Amino acid sequence: MKIKAVTVNRFRGYETAVRIEINSLCVLVGQNDRGKSTLLEALDIFFNEGKGCVKLDKDDINKSCLKNGEDCIEIEVEFSELPEEILLDVSNKTSLQDEFLVTPEGTLHVIKRYPAAGKEKVFIRALHPTAVSCKDLLQKKIQDLRALLEEQKLECPDKTKSASLRRSIWDGQVDLQLRECEIEVAKIDAKNVWEQLKLHMPFYTLFQSDRKNTDTDDEVQDPMRIAVREILGDPEIQKTLASVADTVKMRLDLVAGRTLEKLKELNSSIAESLSPKIPDTSSLKWIDVFKNVSISGDNDIPINKRGSGVKRLVLISFFRAEAERRQSEASLPNIVYAIEEPETSQHPDHQRALTDALISLSKAKSTQVLLTTHSPEIVKKLRFEDIILVSDRTPEKVSAILKHELPYPSLNEVNFAAFGEASFEYHNELYGYIEAEGKLAQYRHGRELLPYKKIRRDGSIETKEIVLTEYIRHQIHHPENINNRTFSFQELKESINSMREFIKITG
Repeated sequence: MKIKAVTVNRFRGYETAVRIEINSLCVLVGQNDRGKSTLLEALDIFFNEGKGCVKLDKDDINKSCLKNGEDCIEIEVEFSELPEEILLDVSNKTSLQDEFLVTPEGTLHVIKRYPAAGKEKVFIRALHPTAVSCKDLLQKKIQDLRALLEEQKLECPDKTKSASLRRSIWDGQVDLQLRECEIEVAKIDAKNVWEQLKLHMPFYTLFQSDRKNTDTDDEVQDPMRIAVREILGDPEIQKTLASVADTVKMRLDLVAGRTLEKLKELNSSIAESLSPKIPDTSSLKWIDVFKNVSISGDNDIPINKRGSGVKRLVLISFFRAEAERRQSEASLPNIVYAIEEPETSQHPDHQRALTDALISLSKAKSTQVLLTTHSPEIVKKLRFEDIILVSDRTPEKVSAILKHELPYPSLNEVNFAAFGEASFEYHNELYGYIEAEGKLAQYRHGRELLPYKKIRRDGSIETKEIVLTEYIRHQIHHPENINNRTFSFQELKESINSMREFIKITG
């Protein structure tokens, strides 16, 4: 499964529900403290359930919502590329479509609600039967499904499997009254539905900016930890581990049985009151066995003790290697790499190498890459459809489609809107557009004029009266002319804003 969209509501600065569509590559751009990292951290909470980088607490509830008595955080994720089959019961394969667990568009829409930032409640929004005779079947135990089948005098080929019983009941209805509604799937009777669905969800790994650097650092900065998760997710490895666990369990059963037999010889009443309690093999956490796997350097210094630049260089190398591997291998598990500010502590050449690696990685099968960035250089290497501009934490301020002034696509415009990046390149672009449209005379009209000393071909000086925009353009193109004062950054920004406003008005 791949992430199609994420929605957050009442979470930190997001007072109202904000939804963003996510492609294989999704880059969130914008100034500091606009809510970019919040979106990545919301996904970490959703997927890793407090065992990843982020722990949910009451301070995460939006303060305005809390004042209004609304304390329930909501994080929704919609998935595409759903599995063809899913094992909801112990031995009965079915599909999300057959269980009416998909939206009208054929996607899986999972909603997690956290009342008072506490234990999650999980719902699936889907086109689901609501007729009284056949609703809420996923919440019913097998004996209740059998009773309902008998009551409605319906036939079922296999009454030992819940999925078969549900299908027979639904097939026996004249009108299912399908409606888009929410089905709670994490409570006791339907919990198995959610547990099985989680097995098909992508691994989500968040690489945060370097905010902490301690032995207890929860951030997954060492890529070897991701490798462990992915390797352990391999079906063949799972099968081998299950075999090992079953063998250990069988031998423990024998040891416990022999111990109780000997106890019976000494005190039969105590022996009869005891029974061996051995954890189910499916509950074993193999990843904990390999939790100390890491990359270390000279003198066994772990990566989290190295400088930020070194850590990011290791990540660059990891992502480059992953891009090559995932492009060539088949049957890989779905994975989402989420990286905050990949440009941190890196030389521009390394930034470009990392960006190239991440773009390549996002093109691999079963892979998605999510980024936040403050780097105009990274933005310039992207496609427009991969950029989300985050200007604030409201729906109209988080947009994948650039709704700004220019009537043509421009990554320089994205950088200016996101970071206030006033560059010579952008100034030339705007001026060139106005000139190409034949509107320079209209643009000059009524604007303040500045004296500009132009060097003639014969070396003499000619003083002309021109507008600020032309003054800056001449200086950009003729840096050898030192007869004029240098324009300031503020003047460059003022000229850019002036041209953007003119283009907006004149179309």
